[in-house]
Amino acid sequence: MVTTIQVDEKTILLLKKVKESLAAASYDEAIIRMAKKQIKPEKSIGGSLKKYYKNYNTEKLVRDLQKERRNEQ
Repeated sequence: MVTTIQVDEKTILLLKKVKESLAAASYDEAIIRMAKKQIKPEKSIGGSLKKYYKNYNTEKLVRDLQKERRNEQ
């Protein structure tokens, strides 16, 4: 279904720039990309640490951290 929406001239100029910068084929595609980027959940910090702890499972990591903490006290 195709729908027409009203936007201000400033908005259409901005949308044209966004479309161009995203190399989108249409305004629809540009809007969809912006919307998906906006609602996409942010990555957790834990996800970024995965490369350092890829051979650890959660239980082993917790045990090691607890052991390290006990040694510090």
